[in-house]
Amino acid sequence: MRQKQKNQLVIGMGIALFLFLLFLLSIFYTPFDPDMMNAKEKLVAPSFQHIFGTDQFGRDICSRVLKGLGTTFIIALSTVSIGAIVGVVLGAVTGYFGGWMDEICMRINDVIIAFPNILLVLIFISVLGVGQNNMILALSIVFIPSFSRMTRSEFLTHRDMDYVKSARLMGVSHFRILFVHILPNTVPTILSMLAIGFNNAILAEAGMSYLGLGVQPPTPSLGRMLAESQIYLATAPWIAIFPGMAIVLLALSFSMISEGLSKGGRS
Repeated sequence: MRQKQKNQLVIGMGIALFLFLLFLLSIFYTPFDPDMMNAKEKLVAPSFQHIFGTDQFGRDICSRVLKGLGTTFIIALSTVSIGAIVGVVLGAVTGYFGGWMDEICMRINDVIIAFPNILLVLIFISVLGVGQNNMILALSIVFIPSFSRMTRSEFLTHRDMDYVKSARLMGVSHFRILFVHILPNTVPTILSMLAIGFNNAILAEAGMSYLGLGVQPPTPSLGRMLAESQIYLATAPWIAIFPGMAIVLLALSFSMISEGLSKGGRS
């Protein structure tokens, strides 16, 4: 069983690394300008010239998928980074010290978690307005409680262990105990949470952009490409197939990584 988990982790990391390398490639090179329209090449099927075909505006789908991968990676990285940093710090402090601070933070967490994530994001977007930066902020706020609760649980477990008590007796500062003694022991759990966060951020970005509430044109977005392809599914299915495959592979890779890390940590 352990070998199966390792294989799952390796495959997930391999897919994620491959897609990340494609994103890095897109920074320096794409077969065509992803925003260049060509009226003479509308809805061209996949060929040697356009390996993924073209869309209703004659834009090269391969170039737009590569740029869309970059957009998704940037949004997922930004979202998870903000949510993880704030959530881990809150969870560490409340889990270690407890008391009234813990009660207040956990009650706020309970209120946020009581609502479906997508509903909260829609509420924040309606207040902040549509756009990539506002979507990143909204998703970050929604992800903070999950990181906070998981980190708090870990710190509650570790704060009464012998090595922490020994550090207190030696006069070690609370800051050092929090982030030098306890935090490294929670890394496996945090890594698993990061992978889950990336998976959720990818799907959320695709969903919000699909609804027109996330990335706005002309910036390429995988979710936006799926939305624009709806009316061409019968006549030009390649417009939906390739961005859809990119989303599936991205979500699958980080899902496999999170499963491998969590199961590996329990083995």
